[in-house]
Amino acid sequence: MTQEAAIRAWQWPAARWAVWQLTRRLRLLVTAVIACYAAVLAAAAASLHLRPGDLTAYATLLGFGIITVELTRRSGEPAGLVKDLHAVWYLPAAIVLPPLYGLAAPVPVLVLSQLRVRRALMHRRVFTAAAIGLSLAAASLAFHAAVGPFAASLSGPASPQLRWAFLVACCAALRTMINKFLVVAAIKGSEPAASVRQLAWGREVLYNDVTELCLSVIVAFAVAHVALMITFALPFVILLQRSFRHAQLVDQARIDGKTGLLNAAAWQREAHTEVTRAARAGAPLCLAMIDIDHFKQVNDTYGHLAGDAALAALAAATRALLRDYDIVGRFGGEEFAVLLPDTAITDAGTVTERLRAKLSQITFLARTASGIQLPLQVTVSIGVAALSTSRRDLDELIAAADLALYRAKADGRNLVRLADDASAPAS
Repeated sequence: MTQEAAIRAWQWPAARWAVWQLTRRLRLLVTAVIACYAAVLAAAAASLHLRPGDLTAYATLLGFGIITVELTRRSGEPAGLVKDLHAVWYLPAAIVLPPLYGLAAPVPVLVLSQLRVRRALMHRRVFTAAAIGLSLAAASLAFHAAVGPFAASLSGPASPQLRWAFLVACCAALRTMINKFLVVAAIKGSEPAASVRQLAWGREVLYNDVTELCLSVIVAFAVAHVALMITFALPFVILLQRSFRHAQLVDQARIDGKTGLLNAAAWQREAHTEVTRAARAGAPLCLAMIDIDHFKQVNDTYGHLAGDAALAALAAATRALLRDYDIVGRFGGEEFAVLLPDTAITDAGTVTERLRAKLSQITFLARTASGIQLPLQVTVSIGVAALSTSRRDLDELIAAADLALYRAKADGRNLVRLADDASAPAS
């Protein structure tokens, strides 16, 4: 840093905030969402008429949210996209109370999470609060527009109560969709290779969303009758919250942080199981080892962040181009391992050749020391081996695929070589 830049940074501490290191598009999204949240919060506060009953209900919900954070903080908070059940307490505030309470509900809980659970980058916490608050405001406006002055009138026959609960569920779904859209947009801006389907529509993600929605409707119904009835929901929320955290932490222990693929240990466990099954059943199976060509040169020329960007881009493309049941992992360094169940060697050659061609077309951005982003491309070499009478376990498959990979490197790189066919066509 030059002396002039150092003086500017000293004069303006905000210049050192991590938000300025984001890409321009992502920085605009983050600041726009936060500014919109601040404006809506101010407008809701200006039109609020305080009522003691509302304050009591809000304090009760907020108190249970704080209790949930405190009782689950020992289970930790994993990095990345975090699933929690705090919306179980947020949504009733947005449904039963005026919009300001729903807008403000995420702030104390996220502040407590920052102080007591895990310190995240400040702009991420603020953006999270803004995204949750805006989604709750939309749910609140939709609910009150549909129900009007009868929002909390639940006495009488069961049919109106069921309609009320169904409307709450629809508004909860709207809140989830808006919040998910904003968060996934930010993640895609930060990591373009991230899979939207995996982030937003994976099976486990949907199960968790439905669980949260159902609990939110039950708690909202309880608050509309007798606020303290939500005490009985607290144990379920805490148990589910701990279950979510445990599942996320276990998943992180299996996943490579830079690529989102299985790490070497997890891949070997799953691959060993699949190879054993195929050997016992006599089913065809192939293993491909993929290595990025001249990866060290990318790191040395453009820095390790460029290398990480290459790994992430190629990993995401590889996962997208293969079948759901193919087992893909980062084997080490710049090398990926792909297990292809129920695949003969000829089909594996076709699949890996198509994969090689597609990966050579992937463009990723490398940021130079001066801050300029350069579009780069790399190629890969691939070695393939098949399960056979001479290769019956995973270690033998890996060794054979590695030999084929070394031959692809020796023949000029950007090639596919098959362990069973030294005359495989060059690319």
